[in-house]
Amino acid sequence: MKLLEGKNAIITGGSRGIGRGIARVYAEQGANVAFTYSSSEAAAKELEEELSKLGIKAKAYKSNAASYEEAQDLVANVLEDFDSIDILINNAGITKDNLLMRMSEEDFDAVIGINLKSVYNMVKAVQRTMLKQRSGSIINMSSVVGIKGNAGQANYAASKAGIIGFSKSVALELGSRNIRSNVVAPGFIETEMTAKLDEKTVDGWRQAIPLKRGGTPQDIANACVFLGSDMSNYITGQVLQVDGGMLT
Repeated sequence: MKLLEGKNAIITGGSRGIGRGIARVYAEQGANVAFTYSSSEAAAKELEEELSKLGIKAKAYKSNAASYEEAQDLVANVLEDFDSIDILINNAGITKDNLLMRMSEEDFDAVIGINLKSVYNMVKAVQRTMLKQRSGSIINMSSVVGIKGNAGQANYAASKAGIIGFSKSVALELGSRNIRSNVVAPGFIETEMTAKLDEKTVDGWRQAIPLKRGGTPQDIANACVFLGSDMSNYITGQVLQVDGGMLT
């Protein structure tokens, strides 16, 4: 039995990295997948084809998560194509790291807009559908940096901490309608972005983690499968750290 059989999921920022990993595992578990991308159209189309071969419905949508109007249009289009939305995964995110003394207002606003406001935009857009259905699982992607902070990432940490407060509030507001809202907080996850870093530096990070390895997109995807499935029906308002013990 596939854990997400017949469920319809929206994943923002789904064309690469963690989002791509979640989309793949969701499709393997039987979910129909609508995912967004901002610029990498070729990668998005390639993923759409790959997922469709697993016997589920998959569709890529170009959408800017930081835009309220585009989020509304996206959800309207997904509902037209998929009929219902059972799971929302807010994964779209960027970094613009710098020490606070060098961080521009533009870089602060851009990170808050794409990482935090996008979560508001998307939850607001799917809320009505989930309220009508009297069911839904919202999974918001934070980070261990949102829990403990990190020098040079004040904007990113603020956006990811904001996601936690927002998600807990949504859990309290929508719980009576059987809509759950949870957070996944990844630690050091190895993707195509980290592959470009110096191997010695990366290995130093691995050694500082109790499990002695970086996480994979699949590790994050597995946590999202659990939170999207009926196995987690009595779990809401929680932050699940998927970090190899980094913050233990």
